Amino acid sequence: MASKRQRRTSEVKAKKKRKTLKLFLFLALVVVCGGFLAFLFKSLSDSILPPSADEKRDRWSVQLYFSDSGERFLVPEKRLLARPKTLNGQAEEIVKALMEGPKTSLVRTLPEGLQLQSVTVDKSGTAHVSFNRKLIDDHPGGTASEMATLYSLANTLALNVKEIKRVKLLVDGKEFTTIKGHVDTREPILPDRDLVKKGSAES
Repeated sequence: MASKRQRRTSEVKAKKKRKTLKLFLFLALVVVCGGFLAFLFKSLSDSILPPSADEKRDRWSVQLYFSDSGERFLVPEKRLLARPKTLNGQAEEIVKALMEGPKTSLVRTLPEGLQLQSVTVDKSGTAHVSFNRKLIDDHPGGTASEMATLYSLANTLALNVKEIKRVKLLVDGKEFTTIKGHVDTREPILPDRDLVKKGSAES
């Protein structure tokens, strides 16, 4: 049989273990609750606290023009983007969003995996947009498809940025004659509202 002293020592050890376990569980609960509250605050902060004037200016509602299923018309799809302070930055942000493709059932107008090299807007209002050779190599071709690519870019840029009047398409920074032999790309493309189907697709 255990002596009285041994029993007492065992009881003290048992109490210490219970105390340590309780402390551990308490700390774990505090950490979990703290993390949950932090997540909840972050998730609800936009609805609880109205955005400041600066935050409102940083967000920008634009319309990206993609092709309909028959490649006869362009259809606007609304998108909320970050708004850079510079004109070139705004144009670049829009082109990148267009390159991502539609979030609805519309048809993309730029080849997937395409790389944007540069976007610059000159004093005359011409946006010079340069892509890599994937624009030519991976393009499906055909008059309708080439028209959709050109006017998707021209309408998206010119109808969202008032300073942009036309779009000059480049490959590797250089002028080229045509994407696949159907539409001339040597001259800047003006936007064409007649190609836009009425209504818009929400993203």
